[in-house]
Amino acid sequence: MHNISLSEFRRFFPSCPSIGLGDDFFIMDIKFEEPHQSLSHPCRLDGYMLIYCINGYIRLNVNLNEYDLKDGMAFFNIPGNLLRVNELVNTQGEGLHYFCVAMSKSFVNELKIDMNKLFTEGMSLLEHPSVVMDPKEKETAGKYMELLGNLLESDMPYKREAIYSVMSSVFYMLSGIWARQASDLRENASVATNRSRMIFDQFIRLVSQNYARHRNVGFYADKLCLTPKYLSKLIKDTSGRSAPEWIDSYVVLEAKNLLKYSNAAIKEIVYTLNFPNQSVFYKFFKARTGQTPSEYRNS
Repeated sequence: MHNISLSEFRRFFPSCPSIGLGDDFFIMDIKFEEPHQSLSHPCRLDGYMLIYCINGYIRLNVNLNEYDLKDGMAFFNIPGNLLRVNELVNTQGEGLHYFCVAMSKSFVNELKIDMNKLFTEGMSLLEHPSVVMDPKEKETAGKYMELLGNLLESDMPYKREAIYSVMSSVFYMLSGIWARQASDLRENASVATNRSRMIFDQFIRLVSQNYARHRNVGFYADKLCLTPKYLSKLIKDTSGRSAPEWIDSYVVLEAKNLLKYSNAAIKEIVYTLNFPNQSVFYKFFKARTGQTPSEYRNS
């Protein structure tokens, strides 16, 4: 899977203005522009990114789930997410407009905030990475962006420390917005359903990290302190797809990515994806795609 650094992402949009602290932290104002080819295929962004859509909408695929990011909506990407821009839809000619706030992992670590506590206690970003802001929240977010822009353009002493403080405040504001959305959802969901979604999210997170080495449901059940039978039933009931189907989806997606967008020999792909031999890999791939790996690569 192609991993994209924040500096690479920045270079994908050379005509879009951006200001920041090098590639550790920057704000980019992106008006209508076709996504870079790398973003049109499954990839992982090596950093945190907040995207706020001002006009038009972007259709994103996150961890094999599809989301629409429309006017007035914010999307938060965390490192490790499997990300793809499915489609850009503009409403008025070339009217697509959105802001990106990008942060390296080291930058976020310096904020000295507990990312897990801020977001996973309120709701899982794997389940709901986007949120609709109300008018007051949009106004507040706009003021934060203006303040950050002023700080970044200044030559004041302790500029970096001031930006850390502002971004810490931004994270707490965002966690409040996601917590509000979580509260609204809980009013329409049972405790059991919430627990199922939490386990499903944990399962998907584990799969996204381990699919290349572990395709047995028992491995994931053990990590989640559940029996394989119970985990399989829960995943099927929650998502409509079985646990093996989810695992295989990640493996097939990675195999397709390697076949189409790398020069790796098939025997190297077999090794990367931990198949015992090429024959097993061929049967696995053809059963799920209708094509052999060679046919897919040459199509």
